[in-house]
Amino acid sequence: MDRLDHLEHLDKHLVEELAQVARETVRDELREQSRKQRRTATLYAASGAAALYAGAALALAVGLALAIGLPGWGAALITAAVMAIVAYALRGAAHPKHAHPSAPGHVVGGTPPGAPPSGLGMPYPPMPTKPPETGDHRA
Repeated sequence: MDRLDHLEHLDKHLVEELAQVARETVRDELREQSRKQRRTATLYAASGAAALYAGAALALAVGLALAIGLPGWGAALITAAVMAIVAYALRGAAHPKHAHPSAPGHVVGGTPPGAPPSGLGMPYPPMPTKPPETGDHRA
């Protein structure tokens, strides 16, 4: 019996050792991936900051060029309007063309299924046809 107890101890030790090696391997892999992602995120942030300053310098240059023939407030107003139009156009380009959500009962691509995708076969509860009445229902 002592021999079997010793083998059971070896099995437990082997399982613990394998689990520890697996944890260390996963931890090292995640550490390496997060290091790469941090570097990428830092470069994107620096790129965004540089683009922001470049845009500010461009707006200043446009304003100063307009200020040659106009009063300062007029040049600033025109520059602000141009920047607002550019921002609106960029915002519109970033959003999909179909920005309005569909009707609550509408299913894209056909009719709603009779049962949920869980496979249990139980149908969805019926949709109310009118909103519930809100009144003073005290007993």
